[in-house]
Amino acid sequence: MNRQAQSAVLFLLGASLLHAATTDLYLRYVKQGLRPLVLVAGAVLVAAAVATVWYERKRARRQKQHAADHAEGHEGHESHESHQAHGSQAHDGHDGHGVHDSHEGQEARDSHEGHDGHEAHEDHSHREPRISWLLVLPLLALILVAPPALGSYSATRTGTALQEPLAYPALPAADPLSLSLVDYAGRAVYDHGRTLRHRQVQLTGFLALDRDGTLYLVRMALNCCAADAQPVKVALTGQVPPVLQPDTWLRVTGTYVPRRAEDPVNGGPIPFIEVTAAKPVAAPTDPYDESWNS
Repeated sequence: MNRQAQSAVLFLLGASLLHAATTDLYLRYVKQGLRPLVLVAGAVLVAAAVATVWYERKRARRQKQHAADHAEGHEGHESHESHQAHGSQAHDGHDGHGVHDSHEGQEARDSHEGHDGHEAHEDHSHREPRISWLLVLPLLALILVAPPALGSYSATRTGTALQEPLAYPALPAADPLSLSLVDYAGRAVYDHGRTLRHRQVQLTGFLALDRDGTLYLVRMALNCCAADAQPVKVALTGQVPPVLQPDTWLRVTGTYVPRRAEDPVNGGPIPFIEVTAAKPVAAPTDPYDESWNS
């Protein structure tokens, strides 16, 4: 990979990051708060690519000028040597000095050719390593593969990541009350539903079906990026639609019940909600829930 190819890869990678950050594509990889960093990273890569192209063109002009100056000096040197050789032959006649000068000229040419060969060998030995082509892989991943958000497959194979909230802010008087799934689960388990009793609550998440037939409403919570996403689960009971596919996004309306279950993966607590109404909805723009570590 030469410098031009490197700069092209850097430019495309930076442009892909800028495209992802200016759309909602970056939400498939990192949390919403990291958008400025993705923008900065893309801008830095594009600037590095432009700087590399500028530097290479400048270096090529210098080398071209140096080669032209060297060629002019070499031609002048050969002309001077030729003039000296003719003068020496006219002065010495046939006393053998012409043969000596011819040998000296041949040695100078051999030395010059050897120097050129050394430069060529030096240029050849400083090629960029082929492993640098691995830079193309993340570029192809960004351009060709837009990974789906983590879903029921990951949720049923990973234990719940529910954490105790630092506080329980007062809830608005809306009816039904729209809550994040993580907020509901934290209040239901660690506050024992104190702020949820006698309230109609509305939650949104995707469906996951456990091996024993338990139906969960799930949101994947993350700290930084999709690689560390973990599920928070709420079990459904009550008027649940009889035919539902895993990974279907659902908005449920229901009430708090004190019932709990243990996650079969890690034994973590899973609260229940008594469903009174359920409606399939489109997947949200940001499929991950960030409220658990806010």
